Amino acid sequence: MDRPFKTRRSPPARGPHRYRLRVDGDDFFPAMVEAIESARERVLLEMYLCSSGALTTRFIDALCLAATHGVEVCVLLDDFGSLALSGSDRGRLLAHGVQLGMYNPLGLKRLHLSLFRDHRKLLAVDGKVAFVGGAGLTDDFDPRFAGDQAWHEVMLEIRGPCVTDWEQLFARTWSRWHAHPLTLPAAPTGDHGPVDGRMVGNSLLGGRSVMRSVIAAIKKSRRRVWITTAYFVPTLRLRRVLARAARHGVDVRLLVPGPKTDQPAVRHAGRRFYGRLLRAGVRIFEYQPRCLHAKYVICDDWSSVGSSNLDHWTLRWNLEANQVVTAPYTVAELAGLFAGDLAQAREWTLQEWQARGRWHRLMERFFGALDEWLVQLSYMRDVREADKALRRGIHALPTSDHASRAR
Repeated sequence: MDRPFKTRRSPPARGPHRYRLRVDGDDFFPAMVEAIESARERVLLEMYLCSSGALTTRFIDALCLAATHGVEVCVLLDDFGSLALSGSDRGRLLAHGVQLGMYNPLGLKRLHLSLFRDHRKLLAVDGKVAFVGGAGLTDDFDPRFAGDQAWHEVMLEIRGPCVTDWEQLFARTWSRWHAHPLTLPAAPTGDHGPVDGRMVGNSLLGGRSVMRSVIAAIKKSRRRVWITTAYFVPTLRLRRVLARAARHGVDVRLLVPGPKTDQPAVRHAGRRFYGRLLRAGVRIFEYQPRCLHAKYVICDDWSSVGSSNLDHWTLRWNLEANQVVTAPYTVAELAGLFAGDLAQAREWTLQEWQARGRWHRLMERFFGALDEWLVQLSYMRDVREADKALRRGIHALPTSDHASRAR
């Protein structure tokens, strides 16, 4: 059973903003590189997945060039998610003046904290523009290198007052994992138009804030709850609110990965919940053409885009953040994207699901049991104690770990 959770408050809703929905790597990566190349004051980049390759080389080139031109460039990577980033790529960043921080470094003395990861994806430039979503710096996301099998992903380009909130969020996390704190200019006060967005997340296990905001929006929904998620292993609380909404006549649809996924074990673990959700009236679609990695939610005229998958990892272990958007044109654009993706998905009916083969049932039971074990493990290890250790950040690292991170 899910335990109640508390979070620090996220910043208030602000506005107005100019949003641009960018779909797939051939759209958002060039825009992100262009933003870095146009930077005049600072570039803040926070990533979970980052591996050496053609795409990452493009970003490193742009980051190094910005740093040599006097721009303050801060890159915060998750230590586990960046294991495939080569030593030479790290060295090139440092040699050109890029400041590099590693979130929650792996090590035997920190083994009990290994599940806690920075899953956020953020690029913020000069306090003017931010890109948030689910993309990583790997060739898998870019059609120029992965072809028609590039992962299907969404990033949201934001211009407006919430960019400051994203920068402040980055700075708070950065200060725990880098020896030199980041100083940002004072945030502007007041809004100058309609309020149409809010950054949801905090610097300690921010996935709880995202989960709470989404569940609250689902409970208020009267017409539709449309969810796209890359890894569907829902918590009990989320399953209950989805089923309740469907029983009350809300159009509840889930778009989740099909056979083409980078995490088949997670897919099998989540599929064990299909039966009960289908019986409650939830419609479930599995995306077929390629790996689905996008993460967004639409509840009536409210939407949320970001890094969160709305699963146990989000609730208990991941650092996450989403942008809530209520601008009508962006919500409509997301709804159009969702409808287009459904046309390329297989819908499961309850009858078809009950007739699935024994092999699928076996996989669901096996990986479902593994998922349950991990959840129970999180209860055994007091999350509050982990919060304290992560809050200390760099100051809690052994000297040898600190030195290895600086190299």
